[in-house]
Amino acid sequence: MEQQDRVELEAASFRSLVAYLQEHPEVQNIDLMNLAGFCRNCMSKWYLAAAKEQHLDLNEDEAKEAIYGMPYGEWKKRYQQKASAEQLAAFEARQAAQDN
Repeated sequence: MEQQDRVELEAASFRSLVAYLQEHPEVQNIDLMNLAGFCRNCMSKWYLAAAKEQHLDLNEDEAKEAIYGMPYGEWKKRYQQKASAEQLAAFEARQAAQDN
């Protein structure tokens, strides 16, 4: 496969993932972290790092907005739920396992 084709496929896949997460705000970040080890915030950090590698002028808030589809504070107010004790315990267990 040609490099440009691979890049275009990866970009299209990423856009699909971002669109899916924007369409499903009920999927909480802590659940993503517990199940997959990453969340929307991780994705925004990767997005920002990629922009910096390309010497593009992008800040953290703009990167988060690209992933969340709106300003991060607005998303939190609208959709973020308080994590349950079970979710927090699972998160802490995952973090402890990674530290070992």
